[in-house]
Amino acid sequence: MLQRRLIFGPVMIGLLAAILYLDSTFERIVLAGTFWQLLFLGREALPPGILMFLVLLGIICLAANELCGIFRAKQIKVEPWVVSTAGISGFACVYLSVNHDSPHHMPACIASAAVMIAMLSLAAHCRRRQTQGAIATISATILSFIYLGLLPGLLMAIRIHHGVWMIAAILGITKICDIGAYFTGQAIGHRKLVPWLSPGKTWEGLIGGLLLSALLALGLAVITNHNGNGAVCWPLIWAGIGGLVLGGVGQLGDLLVSLLKRDAGIKDSGSSIPGFGGILDVVDSPLLVAPVAYWLLWAIK
Repeated sequence: MLQRRLIFGPVMIGLLAAILYLDSTFERIVLAGTFWQLLFLGREALPPGILMFLVLLGIICLAANELCGIFRAKQIKVEPWVVSTAGISGFACVYLSVNHDSPHHMPACIASAAVMIAMLSLAAHCRRRQTQGAIATISATILSFIYLGLLPGLLMAIRIHHGVWMIAAILGITKICDIGAYFTGQAIGHRKLVPWLSPGKTWEGLIGGLLLSALLALGLAVITNHNGNGAVCWPLIWAGIGGLVLGGVGQLGDLLVSLLKRDAGIKDSGSSIPGFGGILDVVDSPLLVAPVAYWLLWAIK
């Protein structure tokens, strides 16, 4: 397990860095020709975050299949295409609202999409001509709308408002807590954090992970303040607190998916990423961090 993580961890980091770099360059591509400008609604350049948008769409579809596996293990009858549609709809709602000239339509947009997804879920369930499991089916679909749709949508909102490298910073601060917690727990961990839910997590590991998150946030703030030419100045005290908060919420995100998996009686959400499990096992912490990071950035800025 550790050997696979040491191999595939750097591979995923390198892939993420390449995606973020390309995403930052794509928005500078000028659209030449009437066809391309019409395709992108009259824009003269590609919209910001277009590559990240497409990558997140792919992740949502893959994660939807894994989430369906968790639901089916609990005898909840859901259609994979409905769960995927729920995630994509929630994601598209936030993305379109952020890019729209009238952001006050966002609540109505999200509420309308949630209602349509709920009706779609019930319609798919009624095809079986039975009432049993209707509540569980619609609940699972709405959970997918929120978890696989709205939360990734907030990551896109951060990308658009604060830039691609803010996404890199948030992901780094969040995931380094996982790394610090794992190695600290292996080295000196004795007191179990939540033994009935995640026996491998320890209080010592949590503290080590949180300290690493805070140190990384402080380091990034110092570098940004030094090289930012006075355009942005991040208060170091808030950077440290933000690192602790993001690291802690990321651990809660990991425990949330662990709770769903333990309830379903499975260890990993999938096997697509050697050493880590499935897509959900990798993105669980950044997804829950997304709304917290959004409001932290709003408060600081």
